[in-house]
Amino acid sequence: MPLKIDHITILVKSLEQSLPYYHKLLELVGFSYLREHVWTDGEGFFFQFKQAKQGTSDYQRFGAGMNHLGFAAPTPEFVEQLRANMQQAGFEVPDIQSFGDVRALFMKDPDGIRFEVTYYPPGVSAVE
Repeated sequence: MPLKIDHITILVKSLEQSLPYYHKLLELVGFSYLREHVWTDGEGFFFQFKQAKQGTSDYQRFGAGMNHLGFAAPTPEFVEQLRANMQQAGFEVPDIQSFGDVRALFMKDPDGIRFEVTYYPPGVSAVE
């Protein structure tokens, strides 16, 4: 049996700039604020945010390291509503992309870390 992933720690350049983004995004995709800099799904998985050390390298789109985090949306309307809510909260949000019946929203935080929220119709895999 594979081990379950229990947390992801993301280091950001500025907690002050990044935490409002994560408060909104994680709330909209179903996570609960647990305590300072920590959100949970209530089932043993946590997102934790910390301040990156000055002088460390920036996230690059095709560089080595984590490329993006993907969330599966329950409906195409969920993706549309998420985009609208993030935009209403004042965040820059790109257009939704369509790949056949798949609807994908690729967002990025203030440091460029990318998040994908995608609706996959029944029978379509999240990874190729």
